[in-house]
Amino acid sequence: MKSYPLSVIILLCLAILMVDGITFYWLQSVLQWIDLSVYTYIINGLFVCFSIGLVTAIIVLKVRLDHIDVKRKQRLISSLYGLTVSSFVPKIIFVMCITILSVTNQMFTPIENLWFIPVLGLIAGILPFLVIVYAVFKAVYHFKTYHITVHHQDLPKAFEGFRVVHISDLHLGSLNYRYKVLDRAIQIINELKPDIVCFTGDLVNNYAWELKGWDSTFLKLSPEIKKYAVLGNHDYGDYSTWHSEADKQVNLDTLKAFYSRIGFKLLLNTNAVISKHNEHLHIIGVENWGLPPFKQYGNLKQSMSGLSASDFKILLSHDPTHWSEEVVNHTNIAVTLAGHTHGMQAGLQFKNKAWSPIQYKYKHWAGLYKETNQYLYVNRGLGWLGFPGRLGMRPEITLLTLTS
Repeated sequence: MKSYPLSVIILLCLAILMVDGITFYWLQSVLQWIDLSVYTYIINGLFVCFSIGLVTAIIVLKVRLDHIDVKRKQRLISSLYGLTVSSFVPKIIFVMCITILSVTNQMFTPIENLWFIPVLGLIAGILPFLVIVYAVFKAVYHFKTYHITVHHQDLPKAFEGFRVVHISDLHLGSLNYRYKVLDRAIQIINELKPDIVCFTGDLVNNYAWELKGWDSTFLKLSPEIKKYAVLGNHDYGDYSTWHSEADKQVNLDTLKAFYSRIGFKLLLNTNAVISKHNEHLHIIGVENWGLPPFKQYGNLKQSMSGLSASDFKILLSHDPTHWSEEVVNHTNIAVTLAGHTHGMQAGLQFKNKAWSPIQYKYKHWAGLYKETNQYLYVNRGLGWLGFPGRLGMRPEITLLTLTS
């Protein structure tokens, strides 16, 4: 998880205090309608205590971050992140709405008739708070299955109707050993009866110790399903401080060994073949490849070693920018599967329309894309990182059915 400098944290705290100050000012216009002053004192007291407590907790956590046990650090940061978002966003909306309503209506309405403005502002602040609470306590593990059909004229006849389950970005450290949560996802995958499962990286947040106890969960996947995986940017330990390069390498080796234990073939710039009735389908896996500041461990040319132009290929590549930069119009890879974006864990989706702030950073951020005769599917992720919730961007299990 990214660490921000103290100056940025202080600016964040000042922004929180400024918004809280304006919110407190407008809150008084709501409290004036409460007859008993004791309730007014209690509400004001709780508001001030929460505001000061949140800012203090953020600063103390930042100052003491290097002295906190790393296993507690991830939980504390995520909890504080969620608390800040659930507090800050509704207040921003409350302040904006009540300010706009007040300025607009004072031009046309006597001040004594403006009692409804603070009420509407309060409603505008409460609604997003309830949405965020739902995102944190319900939607974050409310798995959604997407059924996608991919038509490709070069698909070998033996693989007509071939079923591929695509999952990505588990971030097991964020699950905090809630094994039953992932058990439900495994059950959904088994019920889909896929031919293969493809995992496109970010198994952990940073450390191999996050994998403790998860073996038994993954081993519940049907043994009849072939399983393939690649590494994501978080799997390499690049966002952590290590005593030595040797320690970092041990962490990575431990993660790689975990894949062997759970029956996944980890493709590190290599490929694998699936044969059926003397016809073949090739699974290619590259190590993480992204635009700076993300590392480029992936070597697509190496991963395609031994393959011919006529082979039907499915590429697993964690970062969807790789498709634009090295795959589409540069190779004849039929289908690429990626993750990484999480759909920003926030957005709006209605039928075939979707929007998320992440689209201003990533051209391909969720769902199926096609250029000429090449496809890219970007999975929204099964876990979470940072904000412990999902706003309109539920965790995803994708079933892709291949057809000619």
